[in-house]
Amino acid sequence: MSSTKRKSDDNESDTKRKRAGLQKVHSLPMLQNLIRRDPASYRDEFLRQHGHYESQRAIFLAQPTSPNTDSFAELVGFMAQVANCYPDLTATFPEDLAQLLLQNHSVLHPELREKIVTSLVLLRNKDVISSVALLQTLFAVLTATQSKQLRGQIYKTVISDLRSANAKTKNHKLNKTVQAVLFDFVESGKEDPTARAGMWAVKLTRELWKRGVWSDARTVEIIKEAALSANPKVVSGAVRFFLGVDQEREEAEDESSGDEGPDLDKIKHQVLINKKKRSNKKIERAMSQLKRKEKSKNKPSALNFSALHLLHDPQGFADALFAKHLSRSNNKLTFEQKLLVLQLTSRLVGLHKLHVLQLYSYLLKYLTPRQRDVTHILICAAQASHDLVPPDVLEPIVRKIADEFVSEGVAGEVATAGLNAIREICVRAPLAISAPLLQDLTEYKGSKDKGVMMAARSLITLYREIAPEMLQRKDRGKIASMEMKETGGGGLRYGEERTGQIEGLELLAKWKEEQKAAKRAAMGLPSDAEDEEEEEDDEEAWNNWEVEEDSDDDETGWINVESDGEIEISDSEDEDDKPKNRKQKPSKEEKTDEEKEQHEENKEIKAQLQGVDDELSRLTDLATTKILTPADFAKIEELRAQAGLAKLLGRSNRNEDAVDEAVLTGGVKRGKSDKEARLAAVAEGREGREKYGSSRGQKLKEKAHSTTNKEKERKKNFLMTLGKAKKGQKRKLVEVRRGLKDHADRQKGKRRRK
Repeated sequence: MSSTKRKSDDNESDTKRKRAGLQKVHSLPMLQNLIRRDPASYRDEFLRQHGHYESQRAIFLAQPTSPNTDSFAELVGFMAQVANCYPDLTATFPEDLAQLLLQNHSVLHPELREKIVTSLVLLRNKDVISSVALLQTLFAVLTATQSKQLRGQIYKTVISDLRSANAKTKNHKLNKTVQAVLFDFVESGKEDPTARAGMWAVKLTRELWKRGVWSDARTVEIIKEAALSANPKVVSGAVRFFLGVDQEREEAEDESSGDEGPDLDKIKHQVLINKKKRSNKKIERAMSQLKRKEKSKNKPSALNFSALHLLHDPQGFADALFAKHLSRSNNKLTFEQKLLVLQLTSRLVGLHKLHVLQLYSYLLKYLTPRQRDVTHILICAAQASHDLVPPDVLEPIVRKIADEFVSEGVAGEVATAGLNAIREICVRAPLAISAPLLQDLTEYKGSKDKGVMMAARSLITLYREIAPEMLQRKDRGKIASMEMKETGGGGLRYGEERTGQIEGLELLAKWKEEQKAAKRAAMGLPSDAEDEEEEEDDEEAWNNWEVEEDSDDDETGWINVESDGEIEISDSEDEDDKPKNRKQKPSKEEKTDEEKEQHEENKEIKAQLQGVDDELSRLTDLATTKILTPADFAKIEELRAQAGLAKLLGRSNRNEDAVDEAVLTGGVKRGKSDKEARLAAVAEGREGREKYGSSRGQKLKEKAHSTTNKEKERKKNFLMTLGKAKKGQKRKLVEVRRGLKDHADRQKGKRRRK
């Protein structure tokens, strides 16, 4: 029977049923597909199913704990699928589902509860209800339910809905509404240590910030209030947000930018193998994805400020943190949680140059080598230092570190951590140490311990640059000594702002000169010719500038970064000369030669100082007479990374950056008694190398070694071994018996195979 005749028979049977007053019974999945195609023709069947839903709902409300909820769950899913087709009949359906979930979420069957949440999300996707109505319902259930499964489902639903709502453009109205709800969560549990609503506010805000959905100051205010909560878990989550969420966002952006999209060559190869019409659609889809990828790469990204920079009233926030969580002795925070609050407070003080003077007296009682996690305490002391803190407040901390950590009776690791901590404090506040104490600490430059020696020399190098007058004459070096003679050595003063410059500007100037020289050489012009196209290049740089993304697609390998190496301390000219006997007076010629040598050295040093002055004036002219383009700043960052300036003296050049623990410890040194660690290092060093052995053994290994008879038999031609195989088939009974006996003995372990 043909398909056309079968369809005509079905239509005739349907017509006969309609005339007879009968209706064809459809399953719910089939019915919802038919309703989507033609809602008006199937309105009566929908009314019948709607009545069925109302009766099932009444039965369920009478017995909400009934286990038989499969039919009702199926009806709920059906109504959610076709609710947009009959808005007049399903006007109260979303509100019914919301009330059903709010009032009975604790007694609902898990499958029915999941079905109701899924139906509400489906209604939101079909624009039957708004995102605000959906989120208000879900937030109310999130804070009230005890079901871990339901909380996880609601959490994922909220994140997904907010991401989709802010995918193309920021939905400020929805964001403000949700942020107001989360702010109420935090405020409601601010004085209640057992309130859990604030935890969900912190979790949702952290996830949305990490994904880039929220990045405004209102978001930071939610976490700020959560950090002042009475619940220790809420406080811990809020503090961790400020300390690490920006790094998580950068990592998430790097992962998303590292996705290269579909492989077009692979798809074309599959099309050649499977020649079908729909394969061309795969190529078109892949091409559209690649175009969107390229478009997103070239699109300038918005500026992402750190959460600590978006704080309103950081001074009040730091004072409130210290007063509520650190100054009181009856709070319920553990030592680890107090340490997190201490790290956040110190970061705020150093970043915004705040004044929380009671913080430094609080740190004094923990600055001892026997203190648990003392490295983090030293980090906090360094991060809380800046040049606007009074020196008499920081000097007791430096003195305590020097007395407790830096002495002959402590281990080398302890002295290294102490000296590095003092250096990090002095980087931010050079007046925090007195000249006698500094000169005492510099004597450790001759220590046998390499870490202590390097830490002391780095301290000397630091003060050679910022305050050479505080060092002894033998530690200043020739250039610093000549600078003091030229300038008079006025010294540092509290509150004085030193004139600075753009960091890495000299690298940009050098790079520009190299580019100009290469361009002139390519054009055949002399090296001293003026570049007339410089202004045109700058204008083109402004027009064609696009924000550079942090991706490693253009990199071909590792960047060669200069190693810190060992800092060489060059003594003054007085140490180089041999001590002379005062009774022996040098001759006139020798005295003349010494004066000539000293004069030549002074001329060289003056020439170096003049070169430094010329370089500074040239850089000042470059910064004041020319407007740097955004491409110039991007090039400066690239040149700084290549030149190894990102971690000068083992630290970051910006005071607002957090201090790394490895900077204080100077690297973990392997102990002599740790045999397993030493063996592991030896094994790691032998990877990819030939095994140790004699030269004769290496030669025999390279040559073809002799083979056994069995190996030779396996390599023989089959026809050569055919006679022996036939001979084995005609063995005598005595040989068969002997073979069976040998086999039995081998099974018992008495004999071995020959």
